Amino acid sequence: MVVKAELEKLGLQYVYVKIGEADIIGEVQPDQLMQLGVTLKKSGLLLMDDKKSILVEKIKAVIIDLVHYTNDQIKVNLSDHLSEKLNYDYTYLSNLFSEVKGITIEKFYLTHKIERVKELIVYDELNLTEIAYKMHYSSVAHLSNQFKKFTGLTPSYFKKLKGKRRDTLEDV
Repeated sequence: MVVKAELEKLGLQYVYVKIGEADIIGEVQPDQLMQLGVTLKKSGLLLMDDKKSILVEKIKAVIIDLVHYTNDQIKVNLSDHLSEKLNYDYTYLSNLFSEVKGITIEKFYLTHKIERVKELIVYDELNLTEIAYKMHYSSVAHLSNQFKKFTGLTPSYFKKLKGKRRDTLEDV
């Protein structure tokens, strides 16, 4: 709502405004752009007009949505999924992402998968077999190996640490 209100206040017409994106009709004057940036910053938002940064944010959004909010397994590999969603060649997306973020798309994806696994372990509603299935790992062993590679801990040990931490907090 803040974005729409500010665009209207500045006399800027738009096709749509959705989370993370606005399609503005016509030319935006430098002073309008500056004012929009200042207002958005006050609201905790960031104005991005650099096409490369915008595309990197879109890559991140697709991956985060896939890992954290989608239960279905993608029917194609990650590279094809990103290419289809964003209408760019994967090699271009991969090179751009690495250049801007300093890590590969694969590492970003796997890091988010492990973070999601940590959340599921802490929630303690699913066992490791169910978590491996939910997160589309081929086996519990594959999940455990990747988890240890990223965290230095086994999932079981991580779960024990979190359990001890909760016990300590409940004693307070």
